[in-house]
Amino acid sequence: MNFGIDRLVADRALRAPLAGKRVALLAHPASVTRELRHSLDALAALPDIKLSTAFGPQHGLRGDKQDNMVESADFTDPVHGIPVFSLYGTVRRPTAAMMASFDVLLVDLQDLGCRVYTFITTLRYVLEAAAAHRKAVWVLDRPNPIGRGMEGTRLRPGWESFVGAGPLPMRHGLTMGELARWFVRTLPLDVELQVVAMEGWSGDGWPLGERVWINPSPNAPNVAMARCYPGTVMLEGTTLSEGRGTTRPLEVLGAPDIDPRALAREMEKLAPHWLRGSVLRECWFEPTFHKHAGKLCAGLQIHAEAPLYEAAAFRPWRVVALAFKVLRKLKPDYALWRDFAYEYERDRLAIDLINGDEVLRRWVDDAQALPADLDAQALPAEASWRAEREAFLIYR
Repeated sequence: MNFGIDRLVADRALRAPLAGKRVALLAHPASVTRELRHSLDALAALPDIKLSTAFGPQHGLRGDKQDNMVESADFTDPVHGIPVFSLYGTVRRPTAAMMASFDVLLVDLQDLGCRVYTFITTLRYVLEAAAAHRKAVWVLDRPNPIGRGMEGTRLRPGWESFVGAGPLPMRHGLTMGELARWFVRTLPLDVELQVVAMEGWSGDGWPLGERVWINPSPNAPNVAMARCYPGTVMLEGTTLSEGRGTTRPLEVLGAPDIDPRALAREMEKLAPHWLRGSVLRECWFEPTFHKHAGKLCAGLQIHAEAPLYEAAAFRPWRVVALAFKVLRKLKPDYALWRDFAYEYERDRLAIDLINGDEVLRRWVDDAQALPADLDAQALPAEASWRAEREAFLIYR
């Protein structure tokens, strides 16, 4: 199996159109070759590539920023002597001066397959800037680590944000290259786009046993986290801990004042069909930082790894939505929704920004609403996305 960066480095003919051009790279710590050489170093070593600039997304080119809304500064790369511009600092869209520093932008970002993961939004922003400044964009494609599954309501027009780049469902099932094609067609954009496709990927998620997993962001330590993330990311909009400050971030949920056994029991009663494909286990943890730091939390861990994981059955968005629903049933007055500035938005609740509208929150808070009522919203959205995305698939 070869990712886009592997093909570009190995094939001089493939990169021939880059000769004589000023080349920029948008990357993060997981932007590595098969041999775990960072893409910046691999490209800089090629005599026919002239690297002029690099860009870093949220958490930085080096992935050193632990939490959300922690900005990265511009700097000069100490090895290659080129400027590294932050797209999560004073700006989130590249400026005209940044765009003037290159002719072709290579995008080599490992995504998690979830609408909220902000590298998707950064991809949209650089495509829009490239269209405005007549620059070319090459996406060096990588796997969607959670495969072709899709789930969730689609972002409603008017709810776009840095965690919502467009009318995608929470779990979209596309690679970055396929998403780039979707953005260009649907926005629409007049931009020169090339996707350097992978070889040997059929859509089955992360190639376990073939490629090493590198954290694309600090709290994405393994493939199990990626599988859970389309559900557990919603915890960022709540007072419940998502496990930041523990060794299993975004695989657990909990707080000092909940009963995990009762929570799991009532979830099984209310919607057992939503819990297929993984196993919930009671757990206790004490975050070293972030929500409930230094306090003993009781909660649940979602186990989405072999032999307990079934890709076709697992629906993480519904699993976590069900946890919210049951917690509201057990504790009607629980202060669940976190009201704070989330990704620079202050006028809308974080849980609504994450979901792209108020549907999920209102369903949780409505004591009369049933799982079938949420399905009535999500199933048509999932069906419409399944049909729409077909035209943009590269791997079958």
